[in-house]
Amino acid sequence: MNGPWDVSPVCAPNCAAHAVPPVPFSGTVRRAAVFSGAVGRALTDGPHLTDPVRLRSHARALLAALGVTLEARGVEAGPTPLSVTGTAPGERPPGTADAPIAPTTPGTLIVLNHISWLDIVALLAVEPVTLLAKREVGRWPLVGGLARRAGTHFIDRTSPRQLPHTVAELAALLAAGRSVAVFPQATTWCTADRGTFRRATFQAALDAGAPVRPVTVDYAQQDRPTTVAAFCGADTFAASLHRVLTAHGLAVRVTVHPALPTAGRDLDRRTLAAAAERVVLGGDRVPQRAGQALGTYL
Repeated sequence: MNGPWDVSPVCAPNCAAHAVPPVPFSGTVRRAAVFSGAVGRALTDGPHLTDPVRLRSHARALLAALGVTLEARGVEAGPTPLSVTGTAPGERPPGTADAPIAPTTPGTLIVLNHISWLDIVALLAVEPVTLLAKREVGRWPLVGGLARRAGTHFIDRTSPRQLPHTVAELAALLAAGRSVAVFPQATTWCTADRGTFRRATFQAALDAGAPVRPVTVDYAQQDRPTTVAAFCGADTFAASLHRVLTAHGLAVRVTVHPALPTAGRDLDRRTLAAAAERVVLGGDRVPQRAGQALGTYL
């Protein structure tokens, strides 16, 4: 059933292809065994998985088990490279020891393009943040379990009445100082320069006065652009996982762009979404707006 945030991907499973010859069968079997062990260790961590240090460690272990290299670009030093730093919750500003405790600084709305389920693992490997995902994600094998334990907020895209509530909930999270990652394309594409951004989540950033952090995710094999990690259309998780397990020299590149401030600025969600879209997807691309089926992941 289609909902107010669902779109149909032009990309299909046959968009996903290796850019270089795949890993031999024996290597794939070894990877699968190591990956299964890494997933098991993450899931058995239970409630401890909400700890940012442990969650980041597990995400990096999953990428390593798959033979995927993480390349983080434009990342600032510190434990929260995606969030815009400011006065922490309950902290007094420097030099004001007797002053009232400062209110919570808004969190950051992190907006990414969407190619694969691997996007989430790569994001958490850079900075564990709260995710906003459609409820179906919680039922996915492996990734769904990790998403639930990581404190993901699930939404029902099939109900138009839920949209204002979801925007209000997201604004409240941001206003409380939580950084939240969303995929405004509402579906997956095989490359990082296609699609368009939906505007609803940007209203939450405006309501909370929260900065927006654009992030671009793309994939390469031995420095060649690749679609092998793409998870599109009627693809299955098993088929996608098999392609990743057999991918030789696969790297996920997470490029962190300068934040877009919202507080004190005369912006609307259309303008803010368009600005973030240009940064994430590239300003010289051709937007893909029509002819899209139900999105497959977020």
